[in-house]
Amino acid sequence: MKRLFAGLSDQGLVRKANQDSYRIDEPEGRFFIVADGMGGHAGGEEASRIAAETIHEFLVKNWQSQLKPPDLLEKALLKANQDIIQNQKDFPERADMGTTVVVVLFPVEGQPWCAHIGDSRLYRWRGSQLEQITEDHTWISQAVKSGLLTAEQARRHPWRHVLAQCLGREELDEIGIQPLEIQSGDQLLLCSDGLTEELADEQIAPFFEANHPCETVASALVEAAKEEGGQDNITVVLVSLGDGEEEDSARWGDAPAIDDDPTGNLNES
Repeated sequence: MKRLFAGLSDQGLVRKANQDSYRIDEPEGRFFIVADGMGGHAGGEEASRIAAETIHEFLVKNWQSQLKPPDLLEKALLKANQDIIQNQKDFPERADMGTTVVVVLFPVEGQPWCAHIGDSRLYRWRGSQLEQITEDHTWISQAVKSGLLTAEQARRHPWRHVLAQCLGREELDEIGIQPLEIQSGDQLLLCSDGLTEELADEQIAPFFEANHPCETVASALVEAAKEEGGQDNITVVLVSLGDGEEEDSARWGDAPAIDDDPTGNLNES
């Protein structure tokens, strides 16, 4: 199934630095990564950079290995976790740094897989429905799931940013790894919480209805989040899935288009 994709990262309107990072496997589009760092200016930037870079390098290096996709993803994230911990030891001032991450992988054969830690999310747009695929690793998410809070209450709860786990911790308990069911016409959205903090799901969904190119949707989502306040860094990666036979050559060209800053460390406006 043909994939077109684009990524965009923005500092937002309040933060003094961009602590998000992302990577796109160019030009094949075999995997996509979004990470959202925390732990102060330098710490957050470094944690997300290490995670995105380590996972990218591990997947490229081991792509031809005999590892099954879920094992490949698990080992990639565990390697990123250990690299962040080692950096904490080398630079004690970064001891509290950590990062969320969400990764989508398209194997040569079989269905794609997703792995995530924290509250960076994967969404799937299909038909006229936007569905959150990942489940946030936060206390708030568990409270909503158990009925203690409504989704609307959770959006404004003072504990909504408290993570149950992230990369950069010795006591990493669980990596969310799951197969991803897709079909032609689906669109995938990987994003940091700088998007979902400003836009509820019902505000995100309309951006997919017109079936615009990935670059257009990515830019529009970032601008909309900034219009709602832009309190945090905002990073989005869009992946469109199709058979490549559509007549619109601007949408289904031969070469995938991506943002010129795959690290997510340069500001976009």
